[in-house]
Amino acid sequence: MLKAYRYRLYPSKSQVTLLEQTLEICRWVYNDTLALRKTAWEQEQHSISLYETNKILTQWKKERPDLNRVHSQVLQNVQMRVDLAFKSYFRRVKAGENPGYPRFKGKGRYDSFTYPQSGFKLDGDRLHLSKIGDVRIVLHRPIEGRIKTLTVQRSSTGKWYACFSVEYEPSPLPQKETTVGVYFGLESFATLSTGEKIENPRFFRTDEKALAKAQRRLSKAERGTPERKKARKIVAHVHERIANRRLDFAHQTSRQLVDRFGIIVFEDLNITNMQKNPHLAKSIADVAWNQFITVTKSKAEEAGSRVILVNPRNTSQMCSRCGMIVAKELSDRVHSCPHCGLMMDRDQNAAINIMRLGLQSLG
Repeated sequence: MLKAYRYRLYPSKSQVTLLEQTLEICRWVYNDTLALRKTAWEQEQHSISLYETNKILTQWKKERPDLNRVHSQVLQNVQMRVDLAFKSYFRRVKAGENPGYPRFKGKGRYDSFTYPQSGFKLDGDRLHLSKIGDVRIVLHRPIEGRIKTLTVQRSSTGKWYACFSVEYEPSPLPQKETTVGVYFGLESFATLSTGEKIENPRFFRTDEKALAKAQRRLSKAERGTPERKKARKIVAHVHERIANRRLDFAHQTSRQLVDRFGIIVFEDLNITNMQKNPHLAKSIADVAWNQFITVTKSKAEEAGSRVILVNPRNTSQMCSRCGMIVAKELSDRVHSCPHCGLMMDRDQNAAINIMRLGLQSLG
């Protein structure tokens, strides 16, 4: 099983210069590899393989000595990213989706590079990076398992991170027989079939005024000036703070669910279609339900629990006692069944229906 660990790096000024030079060289290789494959297809109807681009990379190194400043496997990984971008493009074309042709990377738009096998070594609070040196790293938790790859990433605010992909054998927790249905909402983040409610933290709404103020300063700053660069960094910092809080909430809350329940059932929601409602789009994006489900799946797999996704059709309209459909508007917060007399919170009724559907899918 693969697991990711992310740690903060604190490079010196000279190391920051080398890291940024590495990103720019990788960006050049990415763009030229993309241009090479694009031109070959448009002019000769010839599709260049990853193996062929790796051979051309050797020739580029002879013509551009500055490419030797970057570890060879890092440059090969850049060309692998181009190859994966084309594979994803053709997969989307075949599936009839909006394909989105691979794009060239503008200056400052390439923000990570990967050591796929070698070129790095972790030694205490120092991370040795080939061609860069020993960078200080804060290991806030130990790494369990065998390190496979390392990706060095620059955030939009200029912070640097080391992301390790680790292979390990999970130790499942004792099996739990309990099951829970989870109904997502906007007033409460989620309601459990047990009747418990998880409050909506509203991270974006909380920082909306600070973000609007920072964006006004950015729009007033003249392009190309140090003031605009500083204002852009402040906007990025607010967005980063919101994203970090949202991710931390997802990790903490999903851990509590996985520790308590052996089977967790969610609705298989189509978030893209739901966000087409202009009155709810901002609130739906703020709660980040998909992120929460993804994090919960990861923790459940490690703990030996199960996550089930069920069809959301009529989960909030159906009576959880008699199964009859009781039509409701969004403003109706209480489920009152005229057939069996059941009266309860609308969201808890839906959560019970979700749990029932999950158990039915298990047979």
